[in-house]
Amino acid sequence: MIDSLPFWLELTICFFLVLGSSFAFIGSLGLLRLPDFMTRLHAPTKNTTLGVGGVILSSLIYFAATTGFNIHELLIAIFLFLTAPISAHLLAKAGLHRQLKLISNTRDLRKQPEQFSDEQS
Repeated sequence: MIDSLPFWLELTICFFLVLGSSFAFIGSLGLLRLPDFMTRLHAPTKNTTLGVGGVILSSLIYFAATTGFNIHELLIAIFLFLTAPISAHLLAKAGLHRQLKLISNTRDLRKQPEQFSDEQS
């Protein structure tokens, strides 16, 4: 076991830890402050995923330097980056299906289907 890490390594770990926690905080703040379901869904799926990714990356670097490489953090990151977009997609589809109320600034592209049609005009 290493008693102290080199300063550059401690700085790298702290950088990813602060970066990850900043992203997680911004995502949580967006979830709290944004006005409707679709905009609220965007904040945690992007920012919180990056936030947890930064924290896991700092954990991966720390434990790789102290006790040797361990695959647990890498598996958590892979699981997170695979499941977060899928769950966000399912939540968005459920919101569209339930026809949740949107604010006026949120564009609803279902009102203009001809714009996104494959048919030739």
